[in-house]
Amino acid sequence: MYLFLAFLALLTERMIGYPDWIYRLIGHPVTWIGGLISVLDSRWNRESHDFARRKRWGILALVVLLAVVIATALLIENLFVALPLGFILLVLAAATLPAQKSLENHVEAVAAALETGGLEAGREAVSMIVGRDPDRLDEPAVCRAAIESLAENFSDGIVAPAFWLGIGGLAGGAAYKAINTADSMIGHRSARHEAFGWAAARFDDLVNLPASRLTGALFVAAACLVDGASAGKAVDAVRRDGGHHRSPNAGWPEAAMAGALGIALAGPRSYGGEMIDARFMGEGGRAELDASDIRRALSLARVADGLLIGLFGLAALAISQV
Repeated sequence: MYLFLAFLALLTERMIGYPDWIYRLIGHPVTWIGGLISVLDSRWNRESHDFARRKRWGILALVVLLAVVIATALLIENLFVALPLGFILLVLAAATLPAQKSLENHVEAVAAALETGGLEAGREAVSMIVGRDPDRLDEPAVCRAAIESLAENFSDGIVAPAFWLGIGGLAGGAAYKAINTADSMIGHRSARHEAFGWAAARFDDLVNLPASRLTGALFVAAACLVDGASAGKAVDAVRRDGGHHRSPNAGWPEAAMAGALGIALAGPRSYGGEMIDARFMGEGGRAELDASDIRRALSLARVADGLLIGLFGLAALAISQV
């Protein structure tokens, strides 16, 4: 049932997304999870505590977060399956976890901004999806940032939720979103969160490992079906560059995307005024990018998304025949 649930959740979210009117009315599961994380952070992450104590409180915060999220998801799942037509409600609940339409819309907005409003509009649009300093980005850097965000978030925001939905149902998918949201909120290396967010960051690396590898494979497969893309160069880039990213997982999808499109991604960038000397993904690829390259990346991602949905559909069918 869980594979079938993941398949239908992906299909539903691909078609309708998460309607704005629902978000305005009740928010989104990620905002609810984020609210709980903020409460735990404000109450348990105290500056008066030393590093070790803040680390222990951070581990406890993650345990509490997961306990609350998993218990709530199990309650909802058991309630829905007991209702007439309750599986439809369960599919709609599961469809809130992947973010296919949202990711596509945000990345496409960067291409549209560059095409219609120039560099300043592109900087403003890309600042909505990346954390690097937008004022330091020229047009190729804006494009690289948008494509990198597309590649990494395709793994974190689409493949990983679907994977854990397929493994553990609504509770598995919701637990993944809780871990990923915690990492994005408290998992960074700042004075406040290096200790308290340690557990969230390490656990996020672990749960994203299978999805990042699957995403790289999906981009390679998609490159076989997209004009002008190269599956062979995608494989070469993953082998050469995938393990050299600062993240243990982001290098796989970024390298595959870069190699498939014949472009260079990542490289040095600035966060909060600090330059990060990062290695390029897709070494030797073209670094002078424009909005058309963002649209090429979106085309590759759409094909990869179709392959992902088909993969879950076939897996669910195969399991049902056993």
